[in-house]
Amino acid sequence: MKVNNAEIVISAVSQKQYPNDRLPEIALAGRSNVGKSSFINRLIHRKNLARTSSKPGKTQTLNFYKINQLFYFVDVPGYGYAKVSKKEREKWGVMMEEYFETRDTLKAVMLITDIRHEPSADDVNMYQFLKHFELRVIVIATKLDKIAKGKIAKHVKRTRDTLQMEKEDIVIPFSAESGEGKDEAWGVIRQYL
Repeated sequence: MKVNNAEIVISAVSQKQYPNDRLPEIALAGRSNVGKSSFINRLIHRKNLARTSSKPGKTQTLNFYKINQLFYFVDVPGYGYAKVSKKEREKWGVMMEEYFETRDTLKAVMLITDIRHEPSADDVNMYQFLKHFELRVIVIATKLDKIAKGKIAKHVKRTRDTLQMEKEDIVIPFSAESGEGKDEAWGVIRQYL
């Protein structure tokens, strides 16, 4: 998809702040610093619409990015970052639960993982959490450029097995560096718009 228009519309902390234009939404979830912002920026050909940071735990709100006036990417706070207070993590949990449970314009969730490593216990919990709400999950396994081509299938299988993925959910190996996997990601996103 050629992106001609991409803008952050609102950083929301509760339902009353969500956009109400009824456009479809694709949420992005993942561990802090796994590359959600880099994924968004690569997909839309922008250097820094979504702010990347070397400091984990920067996203603390639900960030709604309107793309081509057609749909939203919704970046949710990263998980698994220890330096955030327990109280703050609980606040994020409530905010994310409200969003995932109540948002009827949410069409699918892209769960961002690192293909180099086995999904963490937090990744497994997030996958199960999303499936609890009967959401479609697309796993985007980033950092593809960091592993040998011959090992991709093995790493994808390990991701599927560790997350105990349901058959209808897919894994897309992806590199924000090279753009590999970008067309596949757009192909899947289009199915939900």
